[in-house]
Amino acid sequence: MRSKHSLALSLLLLSLTLVISYAAAGDQKPQKHKPRRTLVKEDIDEMMTTLSNWGRWGKEDELGTLNLITPEKRRQAAALVKDGVAVSMAREVLKVRDAGDTGFAHKMITTGLADDEIGSAGDEYRIKYHGFTLTHMDGLCHLFYKGKMYNGFSQREVTENGAGKLSVLAVKQGIFTRGILMDMPRHFGVKYLKGSRAIYPEDLEAWEKKAGLKVGSGDVLLINTGRWERQKAEGAWDIMQDSAGLHASCLPWLKERDVAVVGSDLALDVLPSTVPGFELPVHWVVVVAMGMPILDNCDFTALSNAANQRKRWEFLLTVSPLAIEGGTGSPVNPVAIF
Repeated sequence: MRSKHSLALSLLLLSLTLVISYAAAGDQKPQKHKPRRTLVKEDIDEMMTTLSNWGRWGKEDELGTLNLITPEKRRQAAALVKDGVAVSMAREVLKVRDAGDTGFAHKMITTGLADDEIGSAGDEYRIKYHGFTLTHMDGLCHLFYKGKMYNGFSQREVTENGAGKLSVLAVKQGIFTRGILMDMPRHFGVKYLKGSRAIYPEDLEAWEKKAGLKVGSGDVLLINTGRWERQKAEGAWDIMQDSAGLHASCLPWLKERDVAVVGSDLALDVLPSTVPGFELPVHWVVVVAMGMPILDNCDFTALSNAANQRKRWEFLLTVSPLAIEGGTGSPVNPVAIF
């Protein structure tokens, strides 16, 4: 049998060992998980499930992540207005080819050329807005995956008469929330990102640190790649084969932050996607799995200058799509108000 002194000494040595072990463990910095940059189609298939918001707001929900823009969120966004200065993010509609087919036609019906004492002018528009030119919003019925749309609605809800579910009409009340511009050219010290330049989660977090803010629930996240500056410098290019944008590894980040809407000055995704067999994976997961509308082809030129002048990268954002029954989206004019 050990003596009392021997037992006490043993217990003291054990305590010291534990203290040293805990101290050593405390000195070790936790290893931050880095998202995988090499993804395959099966990874995107998995994200369709793991990042899904289906059923989160009820099985009949047609708003998706717009549910995150609560009355309180709108009040907080309104409080961001200090200067009362409004800046549009809509690309001006041109009646000529501009980085692809504009899908826009303008026909005058009546003009001012008549000699009537009292007259008027009238016209009509034809707009094919999905694509790479016109500023527009993708509605939740725009994309299908394995026969389904967001929240499990069948793609057969979309017929020649329009969308029976998830149409843009659900967004008739508009979008009114905090917008955040992530100005990647300013972040990297260039006029525009080179083609195929992928933007990763660490880039998004580095911009947050630089801008002194954090993306949160109900925000609209806007990604500037400098697309229009590039077009001015280089002319048109094959967009599907050589365009900067978000890498698919950003998808869990968008879900974790509970972003309400995501937008960019082109098609959001880096192109080509780097995911073999799956083009535009960010588009598909965001719209179909998360139920998150997308703003495509925004022009951030004026916004970038206004934000940089104020050193403020957050603002009140308003977006009002057309109230079209059965529409798969809408041309829009997003407006930032400082």
